Amino acid sequence: MAYPTTPIELLAELQIGGTWTDITADLYARGPLTIERGRPDEATRVDPAKATFQLDNRANKYSPRNARSINYGLIGRNTPVRFSVPGSYSYLDVPAVAGAQISTPDHASLDITGDIDVRVEMIPSAWVGTYAAPIWEIMGKYQATGNQRSWLLLMSPSGHPQFRWSPDGTSGYTFIVATQPVPVLRRMAVRATLDVNNGAGGNTVTFYTATTLAGPWTQLGDPVVTAGVTSIYSGTAPLELGDTTGTSFGQLARRYVRAEVRSGIGGTVVAAPDMRALTPGTTSWADTAGRTWTVGGAASISNRQYRLHAEASSWPARWDPSGQDVYVPVEAAGIMRRLGQGDKALDSTLRRRIPPVGSPRAYWPMEEDRDATQAYSPVPGVAPLQVTGFEFAADDTLGGSKAVPKLNAAASMRGTVPAHAATGSWLVGLVYYWQTAPAGTTTMLECATTGTARRVVITVDATAVTLTGYDAAGATVVTVAVLTAGFGFHGAWTRFEVTATDMGGGNAKFRVGWVDVSGGGWGNDVTVAASPGTVTAVNTVFGPLAADLRLGHLGVFSDTSTVMYQGADDGWLGEGASVRLNRLCAEEGVPIFSDVASTAMGPQRPASLLALLEECEASDCGVLYEDRDALALRYRARESYYNLPIALTLDYSAPGEVAPPLEPVDDDQRVRNDRTVTRSGGSSARAVLESGALSVQAPPAGVGTYDDSQTLSLATDAQTDQIAGHLLHIGTWGEARYPTVHVDLAAAPHLIPAILELDIGDRIQIINPPSWLPPGPIDLIVEGYTETIGHPNDWDIVLSCSPAGPWTVAVVDDLVTGRADTDGSTLASGVNSTATSLSVATVGAPLWSTSGSDLPVDIEVGGEVMRVTAISGASSPQTFTVTRSVNTVVKSQASGADVRLDQAPIISY
Repeated sequence: MAYPTTPIELLAELQIGGTWTDITADLYARGPLTIERGRPDEATRVDPAKATFQLDNRANKYSPRNARSINYGLIGRNTPVRFSVPGSYSYLDVPAVAGAQISTPDHASLDITGDIDVRVEMIPSAWVGTYAAPIWEIMGKYQATGNQRSWLLLMSPSGHPQFRWSPDGTSGYTFIVATQPVPVLRRMAVRATLDVNNGAGGNTVTFYTATTLAGPWTQLGDPVVTAGVTSIYSGTAPLELGDTTGTSFGQLARRYVRAEVRSGIGGTVVAAPDMRALTPGTTSWADTAGRTWTVGGAASISNRQYRLHAEASSWPARWDPSGQDVYVPVEAAGIMRRLGQGDKALDSTLRRRIPPVGSPRAYWPMEEDRDATQAYSPVPGVAPLQVTGFEFAADDTLGGSKAVPKLNAAASMRGTVPAHAATGSWLVGLVYYWQTAPAGTTTMLECATTGTARRVVITVDATAVTLTGYDAAGATVVTVAVLTAGFGFHGAWTRFEVTATDMGGGNAKFRVGWVDVSGGGWGNDVTVAASPGTVTAVNTVFGPLAADLRLGHLGVFSDTSTVMYQGADDGWLGEGASVRLNRLCAEEGVPIFSDVASTAMGPQRPASLLALLEECEASDCGVLYEDRDALALRYRARESYYNLPIALTLDYSAPGEVAPPLEPVDDDQRVRNDRTVTRSGGSSARAVLESGALSVQAPPAGVGTYDDSQTLSLATDAQTDQIAGHLLHIGTWGEARYPTVHVDLAAAPHLIPAILELDIGDRIQIINPPSWLPPGPIDLIVEGYTETIGHPNDWDIVLSCSPAGPWTVAVVDDLVTGRADTDGSTLASGVNSTATSLSVATVGAPLWSTSGSDLPVDIEVGGEVMRVTAISGASSPQTFTVTRSVNTVVKSQASGADVRLDQAPIISY
């Protein structure tokens, strides 16, 4: 692409009647396409993505309520729209549907039985956290039909590559998983090698990553060694990229750039599909190894780089007074706008999970407000639970529930279970909190059944829980007793279970048990001559000794599994932030691509979907934004920001690369030097910067107090200290802000390929800044951008940025970030601007290492960066041999000047 002499090949598409339709010709040049994504000027939250443009409506195409329109009934509110431009290379586009792939038939060269080397360069929707597609295929020669399993390269949701192979084609394959996850990069190459005979009586699988297929390759984790020499079944299956025929793995949208299969590790290339130079729309071609590839299913060869997927929510008709200029000014927004429109709180986790997972015959959550007189059932056909002596909305301390009732001394409840076919087993479950054991025997639960035990009564006394079953005549047919003392029955929220199971031969097993929602539990069972029947009613008169018992989520089920309660009962306490993001979005049908975010969350309380997602974002200190390749959300985890590679380098001295204005701002907008973090429902921690230029000390020693506080959803109180420290570090980073960086792509078209790959959260650098700015590169994180594409050749992008420095963290044994800094080193004597030997005094701290393996190292003295190439001396002062003015600062240095590492270590959490 060469701009500005070649017009921009912008493609605008509208989903009309479910089909993507080219509407580019109807875009008005007078209203250029403007796209906004991310957050501007370091705002605390991301705004919904937005696109504004104008459509020519003289032909009445874009009047959704006008029956004369050819699109009448086909467009309207939230009609999907997308915009793309051609990229600098083609790729294989594999959507998340079965059968999307490319394949080449089996060939003798592909029948590798010994060492193998598989390499793929690709851009998946997400490398990690793909919980909607638990495991997805990358490449393989592997078909279950006819036992033609040779080998397969896959990816797990945790980001760990997997390699499996079969020696004989059957399902008795070997399955090896990388010991570390892949790094978080948008476009990356992964590689797996199998040494079938490592010379030590075993076989070895090794994984690697690289930025491209050309390498250099970095080993991913440790080699995985398995005892025994192995081999790969040659088989007759085709070689496939994308969805592997006849397998049942998850579907994930992904793009393949190129791939290689080598016979032998680093050996002969036997397959080499390379899509980069293919013409879009190609359906078959031969690679350099002689393999012929065919596009299958919904896959395609494309070079489109999408700038936004959005929804057009309104179609305002506009015209001039003459009626000759009829147009529609459209504002389309990303999916976050729609998610933020409603504020209805999602139900509690138990209420959300029990009906769809447990398929209850009857279910009463008991989450009514305080003035309720009965308990509603969300199960169709189930009448409300009739109650007396219930104080509704009395206890909201169970993480998986809204407030539930507590009982008074005259409490009772009655609920009818609709008639249903017997399945051979049943379960009655509930959650409860009973602070202490009753002084005497009292009833906790009673239900009626059609089985031998027509009445099943659960009583509790000071030491035990007892299940007693009575037949139609009132005779006892079963008794099950379980001790309570020391087994967590009292003093905590607990899940209670009563079950009956047909054991065959006219026998039934009755069981009573409980599980503390934090994990512990106890129970007992007895098998007697009986049939379980079905539960027909729950009819309980509790008795005065049950006063103050709190309970809820009473359910009757046709099997004995309690999976519907598990995890949901404590509100998924301790769930990782990305697991919660993916689970919530899956439950609500919202696509999301997420990094792995390990921050352990507190209980999920009722709130709107967007509020719950933003709760994960806040607790993890990451960024939730909208994907541009699909109408979906994307989450970038805090840990993915650490030590990012540079995605775009701009040279200030090169014409057009950095358009004016580049204006640093050295203000206090983001300064926060006194930060308090509180766990919702728990304790708090405070982090304060006590000394330094941005400390709470009054000027000139500091800047004074800039405090704030946040309440976050966290699993434990211990997390608050780490997060407060992290936020303090971000809020006291001593560097000027560069809120915006302007790139005029019409003036610098060579930057287009890198700009097309750049996304929110990526790192950029501006090198060779002007002399009136601090020396060295300007290191930034892209927080968002505003992009304007005009007609025919105007393309402008303004990046919203924040400093990248706070995200460079220590790595053990790294020669730059893994070094410990000094607390007390100074120049023992002054030097001029050219001296290459320094006398450095260290007081009250270990001396500097003199080992050659620890050198060179960069130090900063009075704003000048020097490279230390040698250190001598076993006592203070030591002699440093240095290269001066590494950052172009040339100056003399006075005695007593502070000596520090140029890159001080920062410990992440």
